[in-house]
Amino acid sequence: MIKKAILLAVLVTAAPLQAEVTNTADNGFTVRHQTKVSASAEDVWKAMIVPSRYWNPDHSWTGKGENFYLVPQAGGCFCELIRTTGEDNIKSSDGSVQHMRVIYAQKNKMLRMSGGLGPLQGEAVVGTLTMQMQPQDGETAIRFTYKIGGYMEFPVAEIAPAVDGVIGEQLTRLAGLFKVEEATEETPDETVAEEESAN
Repeated sequence: MIKKAILLAVLVTAAPLQAEVTNTADNGFTVRHQTKVSASAEDVWKAMIVPSRYWNPDHSWTGKGENFYLVPQAGGCFCELIRTTGEDNIKSSDGSVQHMRVIYAQKNKMLRMSGGLGPLQGEAVVGTLTMQMQPQDGETAIRFTYKIGGYMEFPVAEIAPAVDGVIGEQLTRLAGLFKVEEATEETPDETVAEEESAN
């Protein structure tokens, strides 16, 4: 019942967003979102590595975006502090949550993290979120791709659209920090080229 309640909450939050589920299988799925902003790749990178600026606190354990932090290097943590404020107004940390772990970081180009977000954290799945950016004629194209695979009790047909909405929302909120020039859908020539190496 608890898992169903969590899934329902995610679905309700994600409902207004357009689905970009690009692939599904019995044990996993891929979601992808892309947009273009009027900002340099450097400025996008600086914003992207500070999740407290754009990651929706509704998708946190504490309900407070200020508790998010990210260390943008291999092995670094996209984490959240569980903070409390005492009667004397002194803040302290009662714990922390790892949302994802950085497995690839190339400044101004790509950040890749591993982890199951939200209710997927408690499932036996591997999740890989690739956040890419590429300069294009004075603008920057940004693409978020999240791939999930493994064993989970959630039906893929239900969880995939919910996760899609969450990932799309975070990209929208990041892009909202800048002037959005153009929203694009995936095309055969792909606005952001796959970058698997540091070349």
